[in-house]
Amino acid sequence: MSGMAYDSGAVLGRHLRRIRHAPGVVVLTQTMPITMLLFFGYVFGSALAMPGADYRAYLVPGLMASTAAGGIMTGMFQSSQDAQRGVMDRFRTLPMSRVAVPLGQTAADTLTTAVGLMPLLLVGLAVGWRIEGGALDALGAFGLLLLFRFACNWVGVFLGLLIRDEEIAGQLGSVTFVLPLLSSAYIPTEGLPGRLRTVAEWNPISAVATAVRDLFGNGAPAAGSAWPLAHPVAGSVLWSAALLVLFVPLAVRRYTYGGK
Repeated sequence: MSGMAYDSGAVLGRHLRRIRHAPGVVVLTQTMPITMLLFFGYVFGSALAMPGADYRAYLVPGLMASTAAGGIMTGMFQSSQDAQRGVMDRFRTLPMSRVAVPLGQTAADTLTTAVGLMPLLLVGLAVGWRIEGGALDALGAFGLLLLFRFACNWVGVFLGLLIRDEEIAGQLGSVTFVLPLLSSAYIPTEGLPGRLRTVAEWNPISAVATAVRDLFGNGAPAAGSAWPLAHPVAGSVLWSAALLVLFVPLAVRRYTYGGK
């Protein structure tokens, strides 16, 4: 266990240095929510205004949930880049834990996200969003966001190791921006047509966005009839746990055996 922790720490340090020297993907994923906040909040804010709720107060937690889901893109791009350039092959020749490499990458991404959420939070405060709940609830909201980001990053790591091509991963990564559009991150699900509403309500991003709104005390409208939205905190934890249970073994196995 101590060996795995040491190896994971070494890989984590490598990824933090990598982000420092080549921050492009991280900067994109962290600045996009701020751009969308300013665009949606001011350009479409009046058209999307909801009775009894300030739209920007509704939007900021949704953008935080979208940022957490962005772990799929960063995990996919970084792991496919390392696989294509032979870095993963070199790691496999070293006497180190097979879990350490993907774990170090996902831990580094989660740590970076914890810092990267601060600009969005500050811009949100500047445009009128406020944390209306208690301090412990707010910490719980940030904990849920980081847990979901950690789980999504494992999904991305597996996909990146499967693809092994950073150009294709970059193209597929842009598709992940569609996922929040099929959720309650930007608009309530109540006004969506039948099947699309069902998809949106069972989208894990919807559960996380709703849970974060509840914990921040932002007075969101009725969330919907699906179980994850009726119990958003439990739903967020269960979605994150399900992703981890499924994709951690898949990512570790894919890393261990490479393209075989």
